[in-house]
Amino acid sequence: MAEVGEVTEGCRLPVLRRNQDNEDEWPLAEILSVKDISGRKLFYVHYIDFNKRLDEWVTHDRLDLKKIQFPKKEAKTPTKNGLPGSRPGSPEREVRKTLDLSLQPASTPASGKTLPIPVQITLRFNLPKEREAVPGEPDQPLSSSSCVQPNHRTTKRKVEVVSPATPVPASTETTQASVFPQNGSARRAVAAQPGRKRKSNCLGTDEDSQDSSDGIPSAPRMTGSLVSDRSHDDIITRMKNIECIELGRHRLKPWYFSPYPQELTTLPVLYLCEFCLKYVKSLKCLQRHLTKCDLRHPPGNEIYRKGTISFFEIDGRKNKSYSQNLCLLAKCFLDHKTLYYDTDPFLFYVMTEYDCKGFHIVGYFSKEKESTEDYNVACILTLPPYQRRGYGKLLIEFSYELSKVEGKTGTPEKPLSDLGLLSYRSYWSQTILEILMNLKSENGERPQITINEISEITSIKKEDVISTLQYLNLINYYKGQYILTLSEDIVDGHERAMLKRILRIDSKCLHFTPKDWSKRGKW
Repeated sequence: MAEVGEVTEGCRLPVLRRNQDNEDEWPLAEILSVKDISGRKLFYVHYIDFNKRLDEWVTHDRLDLKKIQFPKKEAKTPTKNGLPGSRPGSPEREVRKTLDLSLQPASTPASGKTLPIPVQITLRFNLPKEREAVPGEPDQPLSSSSCVQPNHRTTKRKVEVVSPATPVPASTETTQASVFPQNGSARRAVAAQPGRKRKSNCLGTDEDSQDSSDGIPSAPRMTGSLVSDRSHDDIITRMKNIECIELGRHRLKPWYFSPYPQELTTLPVLYLCEFCLKYVKSLKCLQRHLTKCDLRHPPGNEIYRKGTISFFEIDGRKNKSYSQNLCLLAKCFLDHKTLYYDTDPFLFYVMTEYDCKGFHIVGYFSKEKESTEDYNVACILTLPPYQRRGYGKLLIEFSYELSKVEGKTGTPEKPLSDLGLLSYRSYWSQTILEILMNLKSENGERPQITINEISEITSIKKEDVISTLQYLNLINYYKGQYILTLSEDIVDGHERAMLKRILRIDSKCLHFTPKDWSKRGKW
């Protein structure tokens, strides 16, 4: 058995931790750092296959030294012609094939031609009692209707989609396409276990699954991006450097590294002004600052207020100090985004809760002033004290409300965090199901709606609409057409979820005029 003194950075071994059920477990962990405090050794560990926010300092009695794996010596960098060569790069991103919504029949070989994607949806309540939807029959347009099947316990709604006018090229792929099988048949993905590391999404796919919708790296953008370049990760940025943050009446434990000044990282508590987000090293400094700080709300324009909830629009150029402080705070809880001190290309929308002391920050999202890829969100965060209370969906709903005013469809910048993807999936599902369930028949005919119309009504990008229908496993085959089947379970689950969703955006309370940022005078 190894001695405690032999444990060094890079070693892997089981480490004792408590799981969510308050049970002991011994997951494999990597030692990232070792420090000695008053003759007592502490080890900073990262649990393999768990999210980095669970990383922590542990004592030697939690290490299983019998199963230690010492780091292998690195091979020398290959040389060529006497010159040092570069190490082999990561394999190129595989370009994903089309997510085939045409659902090729199992008995017939694929013809290789591009079939039109069904985009017209119809809802009907009295379906003939002939046969159930059978996936895998000859390819036909997609349709959907709603019916009660006689002599069956399960009530199903079937939404009919008639063939569209425009085919989808074989080279396109829906956003998050890797969530679904490549053969086009949709399956519900298994939800990730809480706390487990899922990189860019929580459904077990690789990090590239949330890249640009065609799977090919896009051309260099002239506007800002907050996507983190993971190739420059080092041992410093892999470790949390702030022990605790006091923000107003809350104390927050950061999840990830944030580049606050080095001299502040050794403090037991970092104090922030909750109105201007200025950071100071002690409570006395904070109290002195509060006597001089005139702000009682974020700088910028208040563009929405309903009840105690307000949204402020902040220009990253005009309010640079606040924007940079906001990014520093957000980086403590966002692993997949990087920090840019050049905040000029971004707008920040801060959600606050009002009381007699002022407007307290709840969360925020940022967006580019000019996005060439239809991104309506760059970063989005609900602060931990306000999570699991509906504020995340409210932020998402507000971002799409702005897109509606702008007359555009939008999508969040990828990759999303695991919690971010869960929130977006839930919002997309509830919004689309709400539209499908509210369709009514006219003159005894099936009501019809196209995917393009859903996209225009909700401002959700068409690729996200299609991928959500696949994620919900709604697409089936019925009577020679593709249909969207709303089962009783989906309908009941949606109605229960909507009853819990109390916080909603009221478009009448929004006072927002979009600007044309292509004119440099607006900057």
